[in-house]
Formats: sequence, structure tokens, C-alpha cells
Amino acid sequence: MNNEILTLEPRAMWTHFVDLNAVPRPSKKEEKVIAFLQDFGNRLGLETLVDDTGNVIIKKPASPGMEDRVTIVIQGHMDMVHQKNADTDFDFDKQGIEMFIDGDWVKARGTTLGADNGIGVASAMAILASDDIAHPAIEALFTVDEETGMTGAMGLKGGLLSGEILLNLDTEDDNEITIGCAGGVDVTVSGSYRQESPGRGDQAFLLSVKGLTGGHSGMDIHRGRGNANKLINRLLFLSGEHSGMRIGSIDAGGLRNAIPRESFATVTVEASQAAAFQGFVSEQAAILKSEYATTDPGLEILLEPAELPASVLSADFQGKLLRAVWACPNGIFRMSPDVEDLVQTSNNLARVLARDGKYQVMCLTRGSVDTEKMDLARAIRCTFELIGADVNVSGAYPGWAPRPDAPIVKLMSALYEEMFSEKAPVLACHAGLECGILGRNYPDMQMISFGPNIRGAHSPDEKVQISSVQKYWGFLMETLKRIPRKQLP
Repeated sequence: MNNEILTLEPRAMWTHFVDLNAVPRPSKKEEKVIAFLQDFGNRLGLETLVDDTGNVIIKKPASPGMEDRVTIVIQGHMDMVHQKNADTDFDFDKQGIEMFIDGDWVKARGTTLGADNGIGVASAMAILASDDIAHPAIEALFTVDEETGMTGAMGLKGGLLSGEILLNLDTEDDNEITIGCAGGVDVTVSGSYRQESPGRGDQAFLLSVKGLTGGHSGMDIHRGRGNANKLINRLLFLSGEHSGMRIGSIDAGGLRNAIPRESFATVTVEASQAAAFQGFVSEQAAILKSEYATTDPGLEILLEPAELPASVLSADFQGKLLRAVWACPNGIFRMSPDVEDLVQTSNNLARVLARDGKYQVMCLTRGSVDTEKMDLARAIRCTFELIGADVNVSGAYPGWAPRPDAPIVKLMSALYEEMFSEKAPVLACHAGLECGILGRNYPDMQMISFGPNIRGAHSPDEKVQISSVQKYWGFLMETLKRIPRKQLP
């Protein structure tokens, strides 16, 4: 199935992408891919090291004639977001990604593709393995855990790298050059609740919200897409008021960095209210489908018979939890007043879980202004502290402050215009890139980020455009040739 990918150009990069995608590499479980990259570097006879955090660094001398050029760092992250459709039978810990070509796109069957950031990693691998690509001395940096905390970048010590320029290959639009990004912080809500027995004659149902578009909780947060956790919470709250519905359990959303696509809840109603409840959910489903017809045409809201749960949330706590989740900010909090069309601060309500007397809510709050980011995180904390929850605000990482006058920015902007006869927007993004963190220990390093067109990142709809990869690859190859000479002392 993946063999057809090997026929694509540039073949060297796609070959390494196929090899990489055969290796399971979830965030915080990167042992297999660390060993894979370490073995790759050693087999090439290149200086290869793994630091205390698990980051892999492979160093390659300059190609002939390029010895007088500045050393560069080519950087990408080795982990990938693991998301799949509910009806896809797939074990991310054991299986490689199953890819296929659909027109001008490479996709995966029912799972995330891993183009984020597998294309960047495969690009670096292709350069390291090549004997015909002109390049200066290279330090290839492959970081761990970018997707769920950026702990790899945080753990990288100063002094391991000597490069003066860092090319981060982790953005998703081939006509943009990125020179800044948002920081982030995790908000985790937890607590316990009193359970009650359901009514003896109650009927149980499984309420499902499915088929939403989802996407990257930074890059797609401005697109107005439905959040499955918010939608199911709305249905649960209104159904409770209308029909006396009670909640047995909630299992909603998933990873912090993915806009929730699916949410589920087991609920009960008195038998005398069952028909009214079903009719009400049907009415509300029609309303939601109308509201989200443009952004989420695949939205499904299903109500199916289920086994009666052993317990339900107490009526008092059910009301408190649903009100807090409803009040929790989600989506854009503030647009930048200084950069046109840039989201400055946002929150993704990523996970809601209530089962067996325990509950948890998880958010990822992003912001390019650290004080405002933390202000929003505190607002979320206060919302849930009002219902007696324990709230932990942790894992904060900084944004990346733009340096538009850096020589590498000027060089690549001019090169883009020369190659493609148009100016590339030089901008900041609302995603979290590792450059800001890496810059803490390497403050003098010039940094820039670019990549091919990737759509649907962090969702099973993820895809990468073949023609765009070819464009990006040509831009990368020419950039390597244009890296400036070292300054003489």
C-alpha cells in the first residue's frame, strides 16, 4: 500500500517518510523512533548523539566546496499526534501508518498521517544520507514530545549545537515564511463527585457527537469549527432541564492540541420521559447541524439504546459540571491588535471525562502575549474552582518573538520571490513551534520556519500535498546553496 508513495518526487525524501511512518512514534513514547534515528545516523557513519531528554542530533560535514559556509541546524520533531476515527481498527503503538495517494495528496486510512512533522524529519534524513546535495555543515536536530508539552526543546541544553542558523521544517503552508509563534500552557481540572443509583425503571441511551472536522487547535482555531465537547455539553445541559436526563458517564474529546471531533455520554431518563427526551435531542440535533452546516457538514448526533449504568452523577454535581464546562472559554479569546488576522490568545477545551466518581477536564491555552495567555488560564481555573475542582496550570512554554530583520529572513524572502515570482508573507502563527524555547539556550541563533501544504493536521483527515512538497523541497535545496559564508575574524 505504501509502495506507491515511493514513486513520488523527490524520491529520497518520500522514501525516508515511508520508513519513518513504519515506526510507531506517539508523543512521550518515542523510544522506537529514537532508536530508529540513532541507528540511521550510525549507519551513515555520522556523529550521532542522544541527549538526556531523548533528542537526537546528527552532524554532517559540509559538502565539497561548501566548507566556508555558516553551519546550520535543520530541526523537526519526531513525535506525531495519534488520532483515528472511532470505527478505524488501528493500534498506534504497534502499527505503521497506512498511506495512499488521492490525486495530488497523500493521506492515511482512518488515522493521522504524521506529515506533521514527518515531512520535516524525512527531509533532514534525505539531506544527511545524500551524496549529491550541496549543503553547508549540518546539525540535524530531532526533538521529542513537541506535540504534548515541547519537553524535548525545553530539555535541550546549551552548547550541544554550534549552528548560527536554524531551519525549522514544521509549518503547513508553502507560501508562508514563519518567524514567530504562540506559547502555550496546560490547564488540568480534576476532582471527585458523589454517585447515585439510577431509577429502577429508567431507560439508558448512548449520546454521540461525531463527524466534526476537528483540526489543529492552534492553526485551525480561528475557522469556527465545532468543538464536540461543547456541543455534547449543550445537549446534556438542555436535556437535563427538559427531560430530567441524568448522566452515567462522559467520555468526550481527546488530545489537548486537537479540536475535539467526537464525544460520547451514557445517560438515563425515566421511562415516561424517554419519548420526549428522544424527540428533544432530535430537535436540538437539527439546530446544531444547521448552525455548523458550513464548517462541519459531516456532523452526526446519534442517540442509541444502551445498558443501564450502575450509577449516575448526583443531580447537584451534574448541574455544576455542565455549567462550568458551558462557561469555560473555547476558541478565540482575542485577535492581535498589531498583526492582521493573527489570533493572539485562544483556548481549546480538549477533554471532558466523568466516570466512576472521578472527573477531569483538560485545556490547552495558547497566546503570543504571555501575560494574556496566563490571564485566560486563570479565568479557566477560577471557573472550575467555583465547583470545588482541583486545577493545575502547568507546562507553560514561551512564544517565539519575531526578528524580521534577521539576515536569514531577508535571504529566504528574496529567494522565494526570485523562485516563485511572488512575495511570501512573512508572519507569525498561532501554533506552538519549538523555536522560542530553543532560543532560550541559543539566543543568538537566527531562526525561520517553513514547510509544504499540510491540511487537517491532528485529525484523521490529515493530508500533505504532493506538488507542494516538490515546491518546498526545491526551496529548501536552493536555500542550502545560498547559506552565507562565515565571517572572517
